[in-house]
Amino acid sequence: MDAVTRIEHALAKAIDRTGGPTAPPRLAAAMHYAVFPRGARIRPRLCLSVAMACGEDDPAITDAAAISIELLHCASLVHDDLPCFDDADTRRGRASVHRAFGEPLAVLAGDALIVLAFEALTAASARPGRLAPLLSTVAGAVGAPDGIVAGQAWECEPQADLARYQRAKTGALFAAATAAGALAAGHEAAAWRPLGEALGEAYQVADDIRDAVAEPEEIGKPVGRDAALGRPNAVLRFGLDGAVDRLQTLVSGAVAAIPACPGAADLRALIGLEARRLLPKALARSAA
Repeated sequence: MDAVTRIEHALAKAIDRTGGPTAPPRLAAAMHYAVFPRGARIRPRLCLSVAMACGEDDPAITDAAAISIELLHCASLVHDDLPCFDDADTRRGRASVHRAFGEPLAVLAGDALIVLAFEALTAASARPGRLAPLLSTVAGAVGAPDGIVAGQAWECEPQADLARYQRAKTGALFAAATAAGALAAGHEAAAWRPLGEALGEAYQVADDIRDAVAEPEEIGKPVGRDAALGRPNAVLRFGLDGAVDRLQTLVSGAVAAIPACPGAADLRALIGLEARRLLPKALARSAA
């Protein structure tokens, strides 16, 4: 089974558990809507790729770690789109969850996805010795002081350090994805964190570039929100050319950070594929 199929199967199985005759039907529908159809799934794919590069020996716990990170990512998108934050009408080319289901259900769906992420992880308990470090790693990527909640909270401060903001809002889940992949395969996580941190910052810089110059139809969500809301942004700080240079430096750094392992070539190929996808089409054409 290829990585994407594994991820979609495991996500569907987890989401299916939230429905049934006792569940509020619109909450279940909002949770499903937030997760499907899929986005790039780069975080769980990265988690699986690292686990396989480390000699994966328990696919069930790897899948659980991967989808826990993706469920947390989906929850963060639901909350990020809310009127109190970005007030975004669209996500992935269709109505955002709060536009489709209303703001109260969007808040609840995001909360429920966070809980479901940890339920999915603890359900894969065949190797309890790996579960505790996985739970600690994933939880640390979510809360304070350095997780995605903290990243969102920096948007509520009068001033924010750009690097610290990006490490928390985007980099935390990427670092967790690489660390969790190693832990799921029974390896130490520390050597894999620099790869996730570099990729996370690269994705945030790329998102800043897309927000500044892409068309809404291309990325499936509103653009120009950082400038409109006064958010920390790589393009505002470095200029467009500087942000593109920064992105390329971070991608090169990510490739260099891959530890020696049997699956290093596959990881380099995955990063190269994603790097080509990061730039908006107009910039990618001009760089070709």
